[in-house]
Amino acid sequence: MTAKPSFNHLHFANARLEVERRASGEMILRSPHQLEPYPNQLGFYLRRWAKEKPGALFLAERASNGSWRKVSYSEMLGVVEALGQAFIDRRMTVERPLMVLSENSIDLAMMTLASMYVGVPVVPVSPAYSLMSQDFGKLKKIVELTRPRMIYAREGELYAKAIKSLRIKDEEIVVSEGTIPGLAARDFGALLQVRTTDAVARAFDHVRPDDVAKILFTSGSTSEPKGVVITHRMLSVNQQSIAQCWPFLEQRPPVILDWLPWSHAFGANHNFNIVLRHGGTLHIDGGRPAPGLIEKTVANLREVSPTMYFNAPRGFDVLLPYLERDASLAECFFCNLDLIFYAGASLPQNLWDRLERLAIDTRGKRIRMVSSWGATETTCTATSVYYTIERAGVIGIPAPGVEIKLAPSASKQELRVRGAIVTPGYWKRPDLTADAFDAEGFYKTGDAGKLDDPSDPSKGIVFDGRVAEDFKLLSGAWVHSGQVRLGVITACSPALQDAVVVGRDREHIGLLMFPNLAACKAMTGDDALTLTGVAASERIRSHLAARLKRYNAANSASSMRVAFAMVLDDPPSIDHGEITDKGYINQRVVCERRAATVERLYAVAPDPEVMTLN
Repeated sequence: MTAKPSFNHLHFANARLEVERRASGEMILRSPHQLEPYPNQLGFYLRRWAKEKPGALFLAERASNGSWRKVSYSEMLGVVEALGQAFIDRRMTVERPLMVLSENSIDLAMMTLASMYVGVPVVPVSPAYSLMSQDFGKLKKIVELTRPRMIYAREGELYAKAIKSLRIKDEEIVVSEGTIPGLAARDFGALLQVRTTDAVARAFDHVRPDDVAKILFTSGSTSEPKGVVITHRMLSVNQQSIAQCWPFLEQRPPVILDWLPWSHAFGANHNFNIVLRHGGTLHIDGGRPAPGLIEKTVANLREVSPTMYFNAPRGFDVLLPYLERDASLAECFFCNLDLIFYAGASLPQNLWDRLERLAIDTRGKRIRMVSSWGATETTCTATSVYYTIERAGVIGIPAPGVEIKLAPSASKQELRVRGAIVTPGYWKRPDLTADAFDAEGFYKTGDAGKLDDPSDPSKGIVFDGRVAEDFKLLSGAWVHSGQVRLGVITACSPALQDAVVVGRDREHIGLLMFPNLAACKAMTGDDALTLTGVAASERIRSHLAARLKRYNAANSASSMRVAFAMVLDDPPSIDHGEITDKGYINQRVVCERRAATVERLYAVAPDPEVMTLN
């Protein structure tokens, strides 16, 4: 067998692990690495870099004329302190915080950093709740729970309908662009026209580690999202833990291009804060993995060569075809790249293999690919890969300062977390808080994991799906839906974007398939193809059926074999909770919303749109 090319050199920490095995079947995994000192709040690093390298580039974003708008660390500190004064003047507090609605931007970063700098919590809200909702139910509930003193939106007209639905009382509305017809809205620039006093420095010094920094709402499937309390300690510990796992960041400050939304833990608590913690540079990507927007990402990657690249699996799936067919783009992407990082969902192995092959073709060596795992309730990173892994699925070992409990649950082991990165609870919901922790104070994530090598726990944990997503067939056989999902996505690549595995209390497994429209267009040569056309295309259906039969040949057990499948002609809905901003499919919600479609899979009378694979 030909040996694979070597990896690029990267200095990781020494991966170590302590293991406690219990008679109950539980297992506790701990990092023996002690956390090194960390500051009371991350504003410390803004001050540090503004002093040590004032002209260094912190943030950049595309301006309307296509050029890059840039802000240095010293410029950012000046704006943050001016905004902080404005927040102090308005007597904003934890009970009357700042709410932000917009997509990532420099102005949004300024507002967010300023609020935390002077001890005012920020409430980031997913733009989908304002732009894709019909009744704005989730947005209204968040406003009711948090009672913001100020609501910020970058584009007035774009967010006008959502903001006007809130029946504004004493909340101050701030916009960077445009107006909100019928409502008084203050211009963002006007907030900067204040004289900064020493009250800002006093407020900064008064921030304590256990003060609330953010109330970060989960992308729940109900109309009542949960507000996760994020403290300053959680944010600082999370970054200190990452820094100890990846010491190379101290020698080489990260340069990243990133689209992941700051209304979620991955984009904000992890990616944005890594840049701030290490004095790096973040280019805000106005693109995203969607038709008409991925082209913006591609254009940006022709000008920005990142040292680290973060994405959700769906993002890599959409970006890869551009890299594979354009050698100059691949060269720009890989030339300075130290690390490829995926999280937010399981990465299909075929995407891992394609990324690795492309790196070898472009650089002559493999680029380190790593992951981590966590939840909004654990700030972001609970486990981390800071050692060499050879395949997708491994989520690492506990990061410094973290304990992971593997607790038996039905056919799986639930991942539970304890440590300073874990939330104290849900905002104004003591009932939900009490239910979220076990008797030992471990947060119950609902995610499942297992040891990659039971005889050697130091090789790490493998993500094993959601505990609640697994189900039994009528025969009593357990179906591990996450394993089946990844298997069929890999088998049907690149035509399949995602899949939902069904069959609870049925005789056989069924599959609802979301096609990859771009790949299907390439397969058929029809640029005008729609999702409806994909579902009706005999060529694509035959291709998928043949690939699924090949998958079945290698997975003949009833708990793995797919008997029925259907190509869906509409995408998963963000508004209804079927998919998150990052592209993670909520299997349960899809099954509930498309119950009639599931019934069609198992109808006695043959349905012409259902593929029978027996």
